[in-house]
Amino acid sequence: MNIFTDRSEIKFEKKSVVTVGSFDGLHRGHIKIIKELISTAKKNNGTSVLVTFDPHPRSVLSKYSEVSILTSLDEKKMILDKLDVENLYVIHFTREFSQLSSEEFIQNFLIEKLNASHIVIGHDHKFGKDRLGDENKLRELGLKLGFTVSSVQPECIDDEIISSTKIRRFLINGELDKANLYLDRYYSICGIVVKGAQRGRTLGFPTANVQIDDVKKAFPKVGVYVTRCFLKDEVKFGVMNIGYRPTFENKQELVPEVYILDFNRDIYGEKIRVDFIKRLRDEIKFNSKDELINQIEKDKREAEKIASQIFN
Repeated sequence: MNIFTDRSEIKFEKKSVVTVGSFDGLHRGHIKIIKELISTAKKNNGTSVLVTFDPHPRSVLSKYSEVSILTSLDEKKMILDKLDVENLYVIHFTREFSQLSSEEFIQNFLIEKLNASHIVIGHDHKFGKDRLGDENKLRELGLKLGFTVSSVQPECIDDEIISSTKIRRFLINGELDKANLYLDRYYSICGIVVKGAQRGRTLGFPTANVQIDDVKKAFPKVGVYVTRCFLKDEVKFGVMNIGYRPTFENKQELVPEVYILDFNRDIYGEKIRVDFIKRLRDEIKFNSKDELINQIEKDKREAEKIASQIFN
């Protein structure tokens, strides 16, 4: 997959089929759009281009709160590459960029630079200044600027339209199974293993503290999870606690730490990806160290059982 970030370096000679959006989560609904993008490009003997934004537009434009993202830019690149998207164009999103009208954006970016002959959109697509551009506006511009448009119907589960907003809500509420179902994959975080208080070693369960790559990344609800961990060429299962360590520290900031099963290696400074397989329980404050050790043993056995059921 070709990746572009600088508009001045782009000039497509071949006609392209383009889709545009934040694509946060790259969930089932997004995948449906991307499959249509690739299919249409092949039919038209063109090249497929996915245009996305970094940072997330809402994190730039919202006056009141940061948006918690489901997929970092690196995660998007990895997923899109596996989906066989030919070209990814990442636009640095700023307030200045947000002031472009829908026509200016299409003319200056999609037509002039990408040589777009066809644009694929989702059912609720909005674009341009104040999100005033919609499907009707796009088709109107297509007649004027020489491109065609196709709209992809929403993807639903149990009559519910899949959306990134709903997936964020599932994660916040601890409904991991629903979040994974809407994503059609396990929700994950990526980061670097860093040193923590090393209290797990004294308990007999050394944990890896994960420093997340993107501070805006959405976390699942505080609690304990069965996980699958990717470290270089190794894949291991684990038990991750996301919480405030109430038994010993009662910290003010969330700490993600994972006990990796059947594993004994120094991995400080290494990259790790953690997939969330199943939510086990809420975080609990224990009355003693022995109570905590007993619970961790239970969590470990349950994680081993769940992992063997799902992956064997």
